Amino acid sequence: MTWEERWHPLREEWVIVAAHRQNRPWSGETVADVKSSAPVYDSSCYLCPGNARVGGEINPDFDDVYVFDNDHPCVAMNAPEAVTAPGLYRSRSATGIARVACFSPRHNITLAELPVSDVDRVLSELQEQYRDLGGRPEIEHVLMFENKGEAVGVSNPHPHGQIYATNFVFKTIETEARVSKRYWQENKRSLFGDILAEEVSDGRRILSENDSAIAFVPYFARYAYEVYVAPKVTHASLVFSPPFCIHFVSIVASILCPFCLLFVPMLSQCSLHLVSTFTVIFNFTS
Repeated sequence: MTWEERWHPLREEWVIVAAHRQNRPWSGETVADVKSSAPVYDSSCYLCPGNARVGGEINPDFDDVYVFDNDHPCVAMNAPEAVTAPGLYRSRSATGIARVACFSPRHNITLAELPVSDVDRVLSELQEQYRDLGGRPEIEHVLMFENKGEAVGVSNPHPHGQIYATNFVFKTIETEARVSKRYWQENKRSLFGDILAEEVSDGRRILSENDSAIAFVPYFARYAYEVYVAPKVTHASLVFSPPFCIHFVSIVASILCPFCLLFVPMLSQCSLHLVSTFTVIFNFTS
């Protein structure tokens, strides 16, 4: 049994690990194992090919990854001027670009069920979005993520993710960047590189790896089922060569498929962290 606090070097905070609490009584909500019978195409789905979206735009008859500007964005270049905040509070216009990335034209499939070649095309499109949005002077950070499952707030089951290009850096990423920079200045080594070295040396939390990428449960995991997927060699951004991409998505697929079998339905949050190295972080629950 593990019952202790562990230091999270990327977030600079303590994480409580209390394994014995997994056996506590539970009388709260549960999610039923409902067999999905969703069709390949849903005429009422605003993300399916050829259908109208809520803003009136008609989706093209796409047969691959499809990206469009979010009809209900959290940030936008034409966002209104902020109302002056009182006292010590501050406000400003929520400028930026919000986009939706449909991973497939199929309504009844998930990222975990896509062939590796299709996941590779998803990653390639995200790279293009990163180049486009990240190269704009008004954009400070590009956040890419996918939530899966109604219980985590997903509004549409069609396989898709979100892209937020903002005029600020989200606090978690800002912290990771700051501590990684300081670690490099003090040690002349990559913080995430040293984390990888520790995990490889221990070996017990490695889930999958190949020549280019590795998946592991970090020593300082904040969730019971938290998985990091990362390159073995530092990449400062999402832009890297095609040979590496296929190795990387192969590891992503090797993680998603088992969790789909473990959790039915699978509920997850997946985000791309573009700090000292490019990392995908999965948080699974059931």
